[in-house]
Amino acid sequence: MLQSRRAFLGAMGGALGLAGYRKVSGSSQSDVKDQIAVQLYSVRDHIQSEHDAADVFGRLSAMGYRNVETAFWPEDLSISSASQLLREAGLKVISAHVELPVGDEREAMLRIAEAYECTRMVWHGWPMDERYRSVEGVDELTKLYNECHEFASQNGLTLYLHNHWWEFEQLPDGSLPYYRLLEGLSPDILFEIDTWWALVAGLNPATVLKDFGPRAPLLHIKDAAVINTEGPMVAIGTGLQDFPAVLSAAAADYWIVEFDSCETDIFEALASSYKYLAELSF
Repeated sequence: MLQSRRAFLGAMGGALGLAGYRKVSGSSQSDVKDQIAVQLYSVRDHIQSEHDAADVFGRLSAMGYRNVETAFWPEDLSISSASQLLREAGLKVISAHVELPVGDEREAMLRIAEAYECTRMVWHGWPMDERYRSVEGVDELTKLYNECHEFASQNGLTLYLHNHWWEFEQLPDGSLPYYRLLEGLSPDILFEIDTWWALVAGLNPATVLKDFGPRAPLLHIKDAAVINTEGPMVAIGTGLQDFPAVLSAAAADYWIVEFDSCETDIFEALASSYKYLAELSF
């Protein structure tokens, strides 16, 4: 079973490859819409069954979303069922949040990739690993992530890392963990930069994206009215983020809208966010 999955995923990875990033300023309106996605974690509270999932996916598709990033499902909804429902709604899985491929999680990563026909595997990074507080700890994580990349790569998959705020907080020597990772990791390991958490850490997200360049082809697009780590999010373009600057600085394939929580009705906020991004000009 493992060998057959490896063959399938290897062929899929070769067929898909790494999508070359589109320069936003030169994109057509159609291209921009193709770059917009939604992290399904945003609607987790509204999906408790297959019936719920079908309804939610249909609503997202009706808003204009074509792409999704998956997180995790309730126990009553299998990966295969979710995948089928997404396809029926016309939604493509462009990336999946997963656990690091260590031990039993290796087989889980392969199952997820096969079910979604997706090669972008994103380590979600939650909760905080205490090793991010020291130089030595970050060096240990560099080694771990490189080992995880080897497994992913052998199976036709690409490993991505997703940040929160602590990956951009200074270490005792003044360096920033994510910048140490950028230098020390295999160049084939890519990043999904969460632009809101970069702002919460006190950095300018546009500067971060310029520094990471094509190593950050996935972005999490979030907004809020107050800098904090727990407060509710607001519709994209109505909070503190300077998205024209952020997206102009990015070399990104996908802009992934996400709400950890929402100050208003989540579906209204998602619809407003899609409209804002689809109509954004530079």
